[in-house]
Amino acid sequence: MHSFPGIVAVGHINEAIDEGNPLKTLDTLLLPTAKIKNVDPDYAQHYQDVLYHAKSQKLVDSESVSKVLWLDEIQHAVNEANMDKDKTKQWVTLVIDVNQCLDKEKPSDILSVLKSSMSNTNDVIPECADKYYDALAKAKENKSESVSTEGSWLKFSLQDKYEYYYNIDSKESSWVTPEPYLPKESWLTKKEIEAFWKGCKQRKAYLNRRQMLINNVDSIVKIQSWFRMVVARRNYLARLQYFRDHKNEIVKIQSLLRANKARDDYKTLVGSENPPLTVIRKFVHLLDQSNLDFQEELEVARLREEVVTKIRANQQLEKDLNLMDIKIGLLVKNRITLEDVISHRTKLNKKKGGEMQILNNTDNQGIKSLSKERRKTLETYQQLFYLLQTNPSYLAKLIFQMPQNKSTKFMDTVIFTLYNYASNQREEYLLLKLFKTALEEEIKSKVDQVQDIVTGNPTVIKMVVSFNRGARGQNTLRQLLAPVVKEILDDKSLAINTSPVEVYKAWVNQLETQTGEASKLPYDVTTEQALTYPEVKNKLEASIENLRRVTDKVLNSIISSLDLLPYGLRYIAKVLKNSIHEKFPDATEDELLKIVGNLLYYRYMNPAIVAPDGFDIIDMTAGGQINPDQRRNLGSVAKVLQHAASNKLFEGENEHLSSMNNYLSETYQEFRKYFKEACNVPEPEEKFNMDKYTDVVTVSKPVIYISIEEIISTHSLLLEHQEAIAGDKQDLLNELLESLGEVPSVESFLGEGAVDPNDPNKANTLNQLSKIEISLYLTSKYDLGDGEAIDGQSLMIKTKKLIIDVIRNQPGNSLPEILETPATTQQETDHARDMVSRAIIDSQAPEEMKHSQSMVEDAQLPLEQKKRKIQRNLRTLEQTGHVSSKNKYQDILNEIAKDIRNQRIHRKLRKAELAKLQQTLKALNEKAAFYEDQINYYDTYIKTCLDNLKRRNSRRSIKLDGKGEPKGAKRSKPVRYTAAKLHEKGVLLGIDDLQTNQFKNVTFDIISTEDVGIFDVRSKFLGVEMEKVQLNIQDLLQMQYEGVAVMKMFDKVKVNVNLLIYLLNKKFYGK
Repeated sequence: MHSFPGIVAVGHINEAIDEGNPLKTLDTLLLPTAKIKNVDPDYAQHYQDVLYHAKSQKLVDSESVSKVLWLDEIQHAVNEANMDKDKTKQWVTLVIDVNQCLDKEKPSDILSVLKSSMSNTNDVIPECADKYYDALAKAKENKSESVSTEGSWLKFSLQDKYEYYYNIDSKESSWVTPEPYLPKESWLTKKEIEAFWKGCKQRKAYLNRRQMLINNVDSIVKIQSWFRMVVARRNYLARLQYFRDHKNEIVKIQSLLRANKARDDYKTLVGSENPPLTVIRKFVHLLDQSNLDFQEELEVARLREEVVTKIRANQQLEKDLNLMDIKIGLLVKNRITLEDVISHRTKLNKKKGGEMQILNNTDNQGIKSLSKERRKTLETYQQLFYLLQTNPSYLAKLIFQMPQNKSTKFMDTVIFTLYNYASNQREEYLLLKLFKTALEEEIKSKVDQVQDIVTGNPTVIKMVVSFNRGARGQNTLRQLLAPVVKEILDDKSLAINTSPVEVYKAWVNQLETQTGEASKLPYDVTTEQALTYPEVKNKLEASIENLRRVTDKVLNSIISSLDLLPYGLRYIAKVLKNSIHEKFPDATEDELLKIVGNLLYYRYMNPAIVAPDGFDIIDMTAGGQINPDQRRNLGSVAKVLQHAASNKLFEGENEHLSSMNNYLSETYQEFRKYFKEACNVPEPEEKFNMDKYTDVVTVSKPVIYISIEEIISTHSLLLEHQEAIAGDKQDLLNELLESLGEVPSVESFLGEGAVDPNDPNKANTLNQLSKIEISLYLTSKYDLGDGEAIDGQSLMIKTKKLIIDVIRNQPGNSLPEILETPATTQQETDHARDMVSRAIIDSQAPEEMKHSQSMVEDAQLPLEQKKRKIQRNLRTLEQTGHVSSKNKYQDILNEIAKDIRNQRIHRKLRKAELAKLQQTLKALNEKAAFYEDQINYYDTYIKTCLDNLKRRNSRRSIKLDGKGEPKGAKRSKPVRYTAAKLHEKGVLLGIDDLQTNQFKNVTFDIISTEDVGIFDVRSKFLGVEMEKVQLNIQDLLQMQYEGVAVMKMFDKVKVNVNLLIYLLNKKFYGK
């Protein structure tokens, strides 16, 4: 510890240091109590500088507790200053002696001068004495040349903190800058002198080291090699251990990099206008057909065949069940005999038991049963149906050449069969092209004003709606409406009645039930009278509120499910809107959207809301039905939505619902957006990725399943209307029809021996055989064949296949480079092995999926021969303008890239189609099961009727003739009316191009046919007999139900639908 006097001395010294007065600091250092040793009064200034610097360092030191210098620290600073004094003396001696030696030009003294001034004499090398002198002399000479005037002061820097000055003349020294200060600039400084001798020393050491290395090169190389090996091995092991420690992360990074590279390559393949050959080569393996491809193609074909067969069987079963409904209804009303119903029941049971399955067997037995002579005819039919399928103009014209009743049946059978009920992407695309062409033709030729689409019953619109409500679109309607419809049906408390009269009567009945007395209120009232009662108004308002609430649910379900609407329906809505706008450019957007709404809501959705049981929207048990209250609830909702979709307010007889008009306007705006967005769909080419090459690159040929009867019927219709649908004699259709010749009979189509000529039931057997379905593998008449002339398109395809084989085994930056570079032996070997593998896979492919013989032969060529053939083909293609050598045949490479993209899309679509077909087949099986339940229900009903007859011990029919003998329903006599009489009754509204006063010269004969509910109408216009028109009572009732008030017969006679139904009921059913 420091004594008290020492502490006082420390305080004085620190105060003096802070004041910055060197003399005062010196006095405090000399205090006896401080006991500071070796203090030299001549160095007072340097002591002050060193002590001040030491204290400053202590002040900034955060770890220092005390901020003053203590005696030991002061003593250390004084000692440091004294050491600086010794250093300065040594430096001054060195500078003076060396410069004086140089001034006196005494080279011999330079070594002794340097050694005497150096603390370590070993640093001075005697052998370098001359070099020392020469270098120092030259440096001094150069420095002296630039000096004009100079003083006598020398300046030295210590530790870059303190400066020391020495006057060589007066021998004075100072630690502060003297006044005046003129430096001795011609003399060499300490640093300059040291630099020269140190440089010589380093050069000497370097030369010695270099010589030593030269003398030991071999040993040094060994040492370096060993050392590098050790370092490399250590780094390698460390790196290897690092990889092992981070194996999972490295795998992820590698996977990511590879994926990014592959993704970039695929983006180039997909997005680049001209993808390079190097990228295409990486993806050509995607064009290979694997066993999985063949299996999936076969599974799709099998499911498609099963779906088409099931659809046709269900359609026929549904027709028979509907007819059974009518027959039972007429039986109840004593219109036909029980024997007629039993006869139809037997027919149904046969179909249920498997007879229809035999008739509809499509396992190619039809083809196998054909004789060899008929194969050519069959091939021509395959070409004919391919032409009809891919060129929609023929069928579009044919539809409008036939009477409406025939065209409807033709559409429901042959047309949908021809397109396999759109069971895959290709056929849906082609069917939509037919719908589009036919709709545009119908609008162009048969629509005279915008509203004709709404008020009439356009053939194509009916066909589109029918198709989309069938097996393909049924599931969509179910998904769209089933949840909300089921919710309405399940709500037992919901009772919507917007008829004031009905509400009034229900209220009166309720009063009488509750009181047990007859009400004094009138029973028959008008709408206005009913609305005068507050109770009726309150019940009506409650119904309207419930109606608005329930309608909102249905509306939201429709609006939010736009994506569920079938693409085909939306596309036809778009075509309808554009076609109407093209024909009627002045039509407003609202008018166009109302027409779209008429298709999407009124024709497609509305009937399914009103009668969900009739459209498989809900599951119904056999014999189950929707009760009247539920039906009225659904009908009320449908009525409001119908008004909203057409922007029609409640007026006139619906004036009591006018409170909902604001709601109707708001709902219309929602529908308007919905209809507009529904038309926003891509073209089928983009949606289905189809083009003119699609059929050529597809693995399997398109196939349809069609009955012999339908083939013969189509052939007959084409010949009948040949001139109208193919007026050009050079038309391909005419060529094919000429090849087929006359329409064959069923027997001639099957060939001799197909039916026993002595068979007493020959007609019935032929009828059954005509319903056998056969598979037609559709082909173009101008498909590639061995030895046939090759056009540009087919040559392009063959050349592409050859190029793919070549680039797979021989790399290169461009096609010309590959073709001009000879293939190596290894490349030829690899190519031959690939071709053998492909041949094995092709041999396992089904017959219809195999390549043509010419392509098989091309595949077997060696690599070099393929390249020569490619070069010949490319020259031919360049002459036809398909490719160009100027861009290194990039056009054909672009086509290969397109094939790769399409193959990927095709595989993706095929998987989606498989799932869709499985889903459709499941729904069809469920529907068939429901029909079977319905048949069982009818069986039970008829059995009950038979039991009742047995109990009466009577076999007589329900309706007998005058003699009491059982007879079936008699065919009614024709009912004849003049046009004037029908006009008087209001049934006939007008006849185009005929005045009213001429109606007496026009007659109509209405004849009831053997088919229940079917009537033939024959007419004579001014003595000219017109063609027959067939009326179906069910169609008329459907039109009445849909609100169609006026229809056309013979394309010129306008009739009132409601009064026509009344007339038929009165005259033929006694109603």
